[in-house]
Amino acid sequence: MEWLNYHHLLYFWSVAKHGSVTKACEEFRLAQPTISGQIRLLEQTLGEQLFIRAGRRLVLTEMGHVVFRYAEDIFSTGQELMNAVKGRGANGHHSRLAVGIVDVVAKPLATHFLKSALKLDQPTRLSCREDKLPFLLADLAIHELDLIIADTPAPPNSKAQIYSHLLGESGVTMFATAKLAAQYRRGFPQSLQGAPVLLPTSDAMLRQLLDPWLAHRELSLNIVGEFDDGMTLKAFGQDGYGIFPGATAIEKEICRQYRVQVVGQLDSLKQHFYAITVQRRLTHPAVLAIVQAARRDLLN
Repeated sequence: MEWLNYHHLLYFWSVAKHGSVTKACEEFRLAQPTISGQIRLLEQTLGEQLFIRAGRRLVLTEMGHVVFRYAEDIFSTGQELMNAVKGRGANGHHSRLAVGIVDVVAKPLATHFLKSALKLDQPTRLSCREDKLPFLLADLAIHELDLIIADTPAPPNSKAQIYSHLLGESGVTMFATAKLAAQYRRGFPQSLQGAPVLLPTSDAMLRQLLDPWLAHRELSLNIVGEFDDGMTLKAFGQDGYGIFPGATAIEKEICRQYRVQVVGQLDSLKQHFYAITVQRRLTHPAVLAIVQAARRDLLN
């Protein structure tokens, strides 16, 4: 039996990613003849030509594309193994879990999921930050983050190997102070016609769901304010400036935290939530705990 030399495969993978032997040499700090020689040995082992030259670039052959896909899977799995080992901690020390939360995701919802990571037998130290999805994806790609909690999947044009795992869905509820809730609860949702509302900005997924839902029902609202930050939006709602939307899955938490009441639920409108990782198969114990808790609460 002839065995595959994984060093040869690693150098091939690097050249295929960069389209250049020179870039691969810079990555591994090796001379060009060394890299080229390793790739020739791989081609001899496989009995196939993997590259053809197109100008100054190396282009994969049809078989080269097949080998590259296998190499992607192999080295991605290796990275998952390293992430899993690093995430376990040792000698009773805390393992670190770096989480990015997309700024439009409701913080009570994200907090609810993240608490499950702190209930593991192995101590976990959470490191959380909030930002726009593109910035969080950039940090995830270089392994500065282990997980992103988002209300959209990662865009398909992402250059890095990134995977979106559906956590579940939640309906949308409208909330308001007791006074406004009493005024607009009767006849809901038609009662929203002309009602003062506080909404996310147009680039938020919730807003992109809300606008066509309202248009379909020919409801025109009095938009008092639009907010990038969900906590600021809810703070204005708590002070009685308008009716505001939130996730049905955490109705009780929103009512308790902001001292508001339910006006009504928007029928058929669903928000989806995702865990975005560089792992195709989730192995980090804390990430698994978060995903399982979210799916338990959102899918049931």
